[in-house]
Amino acid sequence: MKNHKLLILVILTSVYTGFSQKKMELGKVTIEELKEKMHSIDTSAVAAVLFQVGRTYFEYSNANGFGLITEIDTKIKIYKKEGYGNASHAYSYFTGGFPSETVTFSKAITYNLVDGKIQKTKLKSEGEFTENRSKNWYRKKIILPDVNVGSILEYKVVIRSPHILTLPEWYFQKEIPVNYSKFTTGIPEFYNYNVRSKGFISFSTTSEINNKNIQSLGNQNLDYSETLTKYVAENVPAIKDEVFVNNIDNYTSSIIHELSGRKMPQSFYENFAYDWEGVIKKIYDADSFGNEVGKTGYFEKDIDKILSGLVTSEEKIGAIFNYVKSRMNWNNNNSYYCDEGVRKAYIDKTGNVAEINLMLVSMLRYAGIEVNPVLLSTRSNGITLYPSRTAFNYVIAGVENNDSLILLDATHKYTLPNILPFNALNWVGRIIRKSGTSAEVDLMPKNNSKDIINLVASIDNDGKLTGKVRENYFDYNAYAFRERYNAINKESYLEQLEKKYPGIEIGEYEVLNKTDLSKPIVENYSFTHNNAVEIIGDKMYVSPMFFFAETKNIFTQEKREYPIDFIFPHQDKYNISFTIPEGYTVETLPQSKSVGMLDGIGSFKYLISNNENQFQIVYSLDINQAIVGSEYYDVLKNFFKEIVDIHSEKIVLKKL
Repeated sequence: MKNHKLLILVILTSVYTGFSQKKMELGKVTIEELKEKMHSIDTSAVAAVLFQVGRTYFEYSNANGFGLITEIDTKIKIYKKEGYGNASHAYSYFTGGFPSETVTFSKAITYNLVDGKIQKTKLKSEGEFTENRSKNWYRKKIILPDVNVGSILEYKVVIRSPHILTLPEWYFQKEIPVNYSKFTTGIPEFYNYNVRSKGFISFSTTSEINNKNIQSLGNQNLDYSETLTKYVAENVPAIKDEVFVNNIDNYTSSIIHELSGRKMPQSFYENFAYDWEGVIKKIYDADSFGNEVGKTGYFEKDIDKILSGLVTSEEKIGAIFNYVKSRMNWNNNNSYYCDEGVRKAYIDKTGNVAEINLMLVSMLRYAGIEVNPVLLSTRSNGITLYPSRTAFNYVIAGVENNDSLILLDATHKYTLPNILPFNALNWVGRIIRKSGTSAEVDLMPKNNSKDIINLVASIDNDGKLTGKVRENYFDYNAYAFRERYNAINKESYLEQLEKKYPGIEIGEYEVLNKTDLSKPIVENYSFTHNNAVEIIGDKMYVSPMFFFAETKNIFTQEKREYPIDFIFPHQDKYNISFTIPEGYTVETLPQSKSVGMLDGIGSFKYLISNNENQFQIVYSLDINQAIVGSEYYDVLKNFFKEIVDIHSEKIVLKKL
């Protein structure tokens, strides 16, 4: 895990180089731009940002003090129909503070070349939407009209916010190339911000000092200085997503500002640049966190009944954990702070992540269990690297038992001790103890989750394959199955299964232990397959892995920039037994093979044998690490190529 953190820290280091400054304005569209058929550098690009110029500055009001205003001008060129999605743009805003954040679009125009002349189509009211994302979060969205291949799209957005803890993150890099990107910050002398960057793209930075003046209450003038800083990047390539990436945003080039200190006139300096202990104390001291953990009166009678007759810690943990999971329903809101409070959530049987899991912590402490909250950042929220209150957005429970730590999350019905929802498996978290201390917690699973498949089948003289499959899912594989299977009806699932294994027709089907989490999932089904065997003349060509065979390498890129994220270590084991038709004999039998990867990252074993008309194949694939550094990419790519090569080899049967 330390190596992985070091890798990301290296990625987050930007090299600053000089770029020429350009003045970019909306409304300056030319016929030459509209005639352009492809991007000058990336000819495969479906669209490109011709320029994006943003400015974040502070505005003072007597009623609310300083607030943030961010203005962004964007100009986009469409090269192909696949780029039409770039006509849609959205910005989220928070309404829980006072005053609320606001988002306003203007100057939204589509330009087309019609009969040699520039035609402008302005955004109409039906192209603008406001969406309610959660309790305090909304999203303003526009869809620009009349978009065609060759169109140029422009818009301006203004975001007003009273929240100065962080400035809006500026992304130099996007899913399409960016010709020019400039971000300017105007920060009054009263505020200090830590500035951090991430990604591989280099950009220039220049600063200057301006004199400013505000008129406060009582018509008093205040002179102060403002630091104006410009960040510029040119010819930025599109961010390329890769398979098995945790969150592409972790590697997308951007710049981040977080408040480190504040000194207003005639006031003492306030420090916001905390170390981890300072961050933890600030979070724990909040009424919507530490105070909520301390509440017990609302559940004591119910928990007393549940604990009656239980003796061991394991029994108590299991009973309380299952009780919270069965009673509570997650409202899909992530936070380490409570919205309505644990008491109301308990009564309503619905709550956000904090309300459910802080309730769990409180109940376990009431039962005498040594348990503490564990803060983390979800996969969708990004990787936590620096001490910051904004780094986290989720909280679970951590039971400290001797030298081990049991992680619990009661928001999902099918979780188990140390089986967390996938979105919570995001490198490291931080446990908060009542003593005020904290410690880093490795969230990534260490043990291989098994998937054991047994197939028994026979081949008839026409090459038809008939058989039965019994598949056993353990740990995270079982969790994933339950999340998927129990969310849809049986017919829909079987359609997905037949699509996963093209050519099979499923007959009898059953699943055992769908909701009994103490046991592995067992999936049984019978099947037929009319195209599993190829017949040419008097020979049959049989793929020993049948429809389970890996036919394509999952890693196809020449180079890899990001770590490979398998989510959890796993073992896939296949025991295949089949009978060939009478009157056939073996002409060619593939060789058994065993391959191990460097540093124990993974291995596979492929054993094949036969006794007259009976064949047995034992194949196992082990991936022993949840996250593999990109420096191992070539090793992984070659490893999976060998798997594909082995799976493509055929048993050749000759008719007697």
